Parts: sequence; C-alpha cells; structure tokens
Amino acid sequence: MITYRYRPGGGSSVLDAMLKSSKVSKISILSRRPVPMAGEDPSVNTIIHTDFNTYEPEVLDKLQGANGVVWALGISQPKATKEDYITITKDSPHAAVKAFSTLSPEREPFRFIYVSGSGATIEPNAFTPFYGRVKGETEIALSKLRTSRFHIESVRPGGVDASNHPAIKPYIPDPGLVYSAVGSVLGPLMRAILRPLHSPTEQLGRFLVGMAMRTYDEQLEVGGNGITNVDGSRILDNWAFRRLYD
Repeated sequence: MITYRYRPGGGSSVLDAMLKSSKVSKISILSRRPVPMAGEDPSVNTIIHTDFNTYEPEVLDKLQGANGVVWALGISQPKATKEDYITITKDSPHAAVKAFSTLSPEREPFRFIYVSGSGATIEPNAFTPFYGRVKGETEIALSKLRTSRFHIESVRPGGVDASNHPAIKPYIPDPGLVYSAVGSVLGPLMRAILRPLHSPTEQLGRFLVGMAMRTYDEQLEVGGNGITNVDGSRILDNWAFRRLYD
C-alpha cells in the first residue's frame, strides 16, 4: 500500500488509518522531506522524492509489490499560481498513473485512489470556479487511463475536519489566520447541520484506505446517489463517502 505526500488533514488521516490497520503489511511514502508522523514503524518506508512528474527506475523498484495508492498530494488554489495548481492537481497524478502502471500486481488489479475535492465537476459551466474545473478535468483524464489491470477511482472530500482526530493534530501544518477563522465558523456548522459536506479526517482516512483495499467494491458496483461512473472509473462525492462509510 502506498500513500503520498500530505494534503493537510487528508493525507495524514490516510497514513494514520494505514498504521492502525492489521491488513496493511507495508507502507511506502513518497515525500519531498522526512515524515515525522511515520516515526520508526518498521512497516513504513519513506522515499524522498522531489519531482512528482518523473519517476526514475530506482524509485519504481522500491515500490514493486504494492497493491494500490492513495494519492493525497494537493494544494489550495489561493496558495499557488494557476500554472503550479495545474501541475500539482492534474499533471502530477497523471504522470504517477502512467509510471505506476508497471506495478500492477499479478492477482488483482492495482487500485489508484485520487483524492479530488468538493466543488469538482466533470460538467463545468461559466460559473464553475477554476479549481473545480481543473479537478474535474483531472478526474476525466485519469479515468481514460483505466485498464483491466489498473483501476482508478476518485473521491471528493468536502470540509476536511481534524478537530476530533487527536492522532494527526500535531502533524498538520498551521493553515494560517484566515483559514483558522473560517474553520472556526464553518466547522461547527458542518458537524451539526451540513453533514453531507463534512469530512471528519478519522473516518475519511479509513474510507480512502478501504477504497484502495476494495472494501467498498460491492457498493460501488450498485452505484447510487453521489457516485458517477466515467469509463468504468467511479467518482464519489462527499455524501457518497458519508453514506457508504456510515
């Protein structure tokens, strides 16, 4: 199992879920820098990797035997130029899928879980924000890379909330005054009223790991509210995650 460099809250929650799962035997983390949260756990191999658009053979050799990936590399749009946002959000996962296609296990298809985001749409209009358009384009582009041996699914978390997840709080970067202020207002509102838009990190991490491990395959085949099928790949809105997990 592989998890990628952290989206604040989201990626940390995935690593926490993997560390606590008895079904995960090995975790490989590709990161630009050391990952304190991994500690000295013998099941974790942190691979320092600086270019997420290029994968040298020696890097792929270290990943052989993996069964899947949760791709949690991301950045908030206001914190990047449009060009950098496209590179991180769209180009990097596209390059990763092409590189990891050589890692397909013998018995079951490899599973690539793309952590997208609420507001993404595959049917943009004049009012669609830039980030929603780019994420939607990424979901479509990735779905076109799906093969019988390499399955790709996308999940769109909503308001990622680590307030009740003490295991990861020490490892989440300070979001800044503005984001903290917004969170202090929206957090209680989402927890109390806007539950379909709420993504508590402990549950989200477990769900993303479960997606990578095919725990929800039967429910995905049935489909339902919040699940869109594109070329055989499923895109799950946040309320689908809440419905399937709960």
